[in-house]
Amino acid sequence: QVQLVESGGGLVQAGGSLRLSCAASGRTFSMYAMGWFRQAPGKEREFVGGISRNGGSTSYLDSVKGRFTVSRDTAKNTVYLQMNSLKSEDTAAYYCAARLALSPTLVYISSKDYGYWGQGTPVTVSS
Repeated sequence: QVQLVESGGGLVQAGGSLRLSCAASGRTFSMYAMGWFRQAPGKEREFVGGISRNGGSTSYLDSVKGRFTVSRDTAKNTVYLQMNSLKSEDTAAYYCAARLALSPTLVYISSKDYGYWGQGTPVTVSS
């Protein structure tokens, strides 16, 4: 089992940057594929970016490609979401998620693939 705690959200002007962190408990962080999702008010939760167990594969929502980067630090049991060139439409609560993964290289993009979730951190981009 793994527990996830996000941090780093806040208020930022359009064009600015934020880095979200997700700290995972436990000693088996390297066994989990990780994902970032977001949910804006009145909208469904959507996949933003994900990273494989070994960190070698990533996948992104089309609208954030080239602006957002997912990375992981196994030594720190932490996954990051670097967000640059933020837009007002990026405003949402951001959640990290974990999935125990047999494959070291697969990235999972459906919320149904993940069994563990953090509590979320809010991101507000002002225009």
